[in-house]
Amino acid sequence: MYPGHWAAVQPRSPAVIDAATGETLSWAELEAQSNRIARWLAARGLAPGDHVALFMENHLQFFTVCWATLRSGLYLTCVNRYFTAEEVAYVISDSGSRVLITSRALADVAERLPPLCPDVEHWLMVDGTAPGYLPFEEEMALEPAEPLESEPAGDFMLYSSGTTGRPKGIKRPLTGASIRAGARNAEAFQARYGFGPDSVYLSPAPLYHAAPLVYCMGAQSLGSSVVMMRRFDALEALHLIERYRVTHSQWVPTMFVRMLKLPVPERERFDLSSHRVAIHAAAPCPVEVKRQMIEWWGPILGEYYAGTEGNGSTYISSEEWLERPGSVGRASRGVLHICDEEGRELPTGEAGLVYFEQEAETFEYHNAPDKTRSSQHPEFPNWSTLGDVGYLDEDGYLYLTDRQAFMIISGGVNIYPQEVEDALVLHDKVADVAVFGVPDPEFGEAVKAVVEPATGVEPGPELERELLAFARERLAHFMVPRSVDFTDALPRLPTGKLYKRLLRDRYWGKSGSTIV
Repeated sequence: MYPGHWAAVQPRSPAVIDAATGETLSWAELEAQSNRIARWLAARGLAPGDHVALFMENHLQFFTVCWATLRSGLYLTCVNRYFTAEEVAYVISDSGSRVLITSRALADVAERLPPLCPDVEHWLMVDGTAPGYLPFEEEMALEPAEPLESEPAGDFMLYSSGTTGRPKGIKRPLTGASIRAGARNAEAFQARYGFGPDSVYLSPAPLYHAAPLVYCMGAQSLGSSVVMMRRFDALEALHLIERYRVTHSQWVPTMFVRMLKLPVPERERFDLSSHRVAIHAAAPCPVEVKRQMIEWWGPILGEYYAGTEGNGSTYISSEEWLERPGSVGRASRGVLHICDEEGRELPTGEAGLVYFEQEAETFEYHNAPDKTRSSQHPEFPNWSTLGDVGYLDEDGYLYLTDRQAFMIISGGVNIYPQEVEDALVLHDKVADVAVFGVPDPEFGEAVKAVVEPATGVEPGPELERELLAFARERLAHFMVPRSVDFTDALPRLPTGKLYKRLLRDRYWGKSGSTIV
């Protein structure tokens, strides 16, 4: 289904609730507003296959823009709200977006974008205006609230990256189907999790991330109300489950850690009896953390392993996980294969690169054919990998043991070391730098920088403070290293390649698995 159906069935019920203010967007309002936006875009010549960018914090209008593009056959790129102006501009330009929609809350960055993105044709701002931007509310008020005659389904083109280079858009071909058939994956959500018009879904994460975004759209496609947190707070999340009688939710392990650290009397004073399904993914969950969560909430935790690429997924229930602690489940979409570096399939229990097999190629990296090809099996282009290493047990359950590349996952957020290294190496007191993830009991991994100081520069706390301040001026806050260590020389091969594993192993203790 889609908003038009639910606007007819339950027009006054909330499609989304802003947990911070209690403000709601009813199904009738979501339907009307998304229709107005779709008409505004169509009137400016946007047609199926064109691109729109959304640079916005968690906001009620996030949902109206998403549904407007999804019901217009457009690609929507949701940009990380914590990016710098240069990072936002790169994503907007690389995606080929013709329209940018942002908000007054992000005006400090948004005001710098028009000169950096000459190909953007239209600039809109919610909750106010800035130079170069049209007032979103006034523009949409001029459009009719009826749906377009044709409503082909659009899709998201979100950005991900490897450990080197700039982020790349993950693009899937449009199906040509009508949006009235429902959002992508909605049927799977209904079958696995039981979403429906009586469900209330708590979303505590940033909406620009793939998982929160796709699950919110899937839940709404099935008539479920979404309770949107602007930012995660452990105590407030528990309060919201009680207040709104939340039935479904999705988390990253860091959130579990923070809730478990609450004093027991505080976290046990809430009525969580409505809570039936707690989904988690995005980062490895420490075994003991998950065990404690199941003891607290009961066997309602479901875990999946997947990527923004949508090339396959696994799933494991609480009951299965208690029998196989540490597993991320069996394949729920696609066929799993474990292969060595040459692409040869490995036997049960032996670790190798994790591939998902699909009937056909499922995605491409926008403007990056080499990156697309490197994600594919050497022999079978319909087998693709996210770059993770793991093994299968005799029953087909997957255990992740490492990552082929050194992407850092900290609190469920992907951080790419090359971007951090590229920023720090510009400092005149840095001769060389390596960035990687180190164990962190709360976030799973923390960003660590190891710096080779320039000749004559004294390493120590003063230099560390200077480098961290330098990084904060150039990087999104979550990418800034938590700490800096110093070394006389980084281990580079004669070819110039940095042998980062030698550095990383010192912090991980060469203990086998590098996933906490």
